[in-house]
Amino acid sequence: AWNYLPRASRMAADLLEKYGNSVTELTLIPSGSGVYEVNKNSKLIFSKKELGRFPELDEIIAIIES
Repeated sequence: AWNYLPRASRMAADLLEKYGNSVTELTLIPSGSGVYEVNKNSKLIFSKKELGRFPELDEIIAIIES
């Protein structure tokens, strides 16, 4: 099993550092199934399960800002 918690927590910290107080909620939900999803305003914007890979920070930023 892969442990994505360190990578996920780094990405969360980077997003908080970039967006500061404009982020009203950021939630990490541990999962044992290798699922890694990113939602913005309750809408799925990235799914590791669908794409078979972990997102890059720049990729998530581009999606958030689009």
